[in-house]
Amino acid sequence: MRTERKLSRLDRVFARLDREPGRPAYIDVPRMSRHRVVLFSGTLAFYVAIIWAVVVSSWLVRLDWQVMFFRPYQQWPQIHAFLDYYVVLGQRGPTAVMVAAWLGWRSWRQHTLRPLLTLGAALLLLNITVGAAKYGMGRLGPHYATVIGSNEMWRGGDIFPSGHTANAVVTWGILAYLASTPRARRWLSALSAVTSLGVGLTTVYLGTHWLSDVLLGWAAGLLILLALPWFEPLIARAETAILAVRDRRRSRRAVPVPVPAPVGVSTAVAPPRAVVDGQAPVREPVGATRAARAPVYLAPGPHTTRAERTPVTPVGSRRPPHSDRVPRGTTSARPLAGG
Repeated sequence: MRTERKLSRLDRVFARLDREPGRPAYIDVPRMSRHRVVLFSGTLAFYVAIIWAVVVSSWLVRLDWQVMFFRPYQQWPQIHAFLDYYVVLGQRGPTAVMVAAWLGWRSWRQHTLRPLLTLGAALLLLNITVGAAKYGMGRLGPHYATVIGSNEMWRGGDIFPSGHTANAVVTWGILAYLASTPRARRWLSALSAVTSLGVGLTTVYLGTHWLSDVLLGWAAGLLILLALPWFEPLIARAETAILAVRDRRRSRRAVPVPVPAPVGVSTAVAPPRAVVDGQAPVREPVGATRAARAPVYLAPGPHTTRAERTPVTPVGSRRPPHSDRVPRGTTSARPLAGG
């Protein structure tokens, strides 16, 4: 009786992965629609408004100082240990490695470089825009503030906008941006929003950022995600160029394999190297079938039978010479052993 082996959970997972398709026939690339342009414009206006409110030391700066004097880390010390680890979800190094590992596996399964190139483009935009804003405005953090009620701008700091918050928005939001189905996009958008919101509020709890830093960090990360469709043509051209370089390297390393000539097509046999009468040797075409030779008429006289002749070819006899070979029908004069 034949019994089938029961598959374990891990075997079923790998069996499911083996049924995954290769490169999808159609990749849904987000485009800069009118709705996205409206969101981008609104987020940009919010970004500028936050900067202006901090520069003029408005009510937002007073709110920053009130939250700082409230000292949330002293109000709820029981969650301090957990939030020390949770804030790592906004650090660029660990989050980039985790997301790049997932997107790299997805690129390998789908035979496309777009997920990794999109992540690289988003992180590059994040470094340029947020980094320029940080060092351009030079705001000091709550722990290094010098004048109570001041906006602490242009004093050599680098915390405005919050890099943790902007990185959380971009790194986790890129998963929703690259989602292949609307349902997955909705769930990943909600998950990335909750994660980035928690990371921003955690930095305020720990006292490393002002509340306005977090608001500007959210806006900065969202601007990068909304602007990614403008860079999709560059990402597609970069993928084409990288794959072309890979194909050229493979073609250089490949060893040429001789292709056999098809049946019925005449080929050329290499002639001997000797030159006759000072002229170059002529190639003799050899067909798939040789033409029948004319019959050979032998001169009258004594001839041996075919079995008694040794076949001779232009390069010599195919049979090795034997001194004791005798024609058929005759007895050998060699004495028998033991006789």
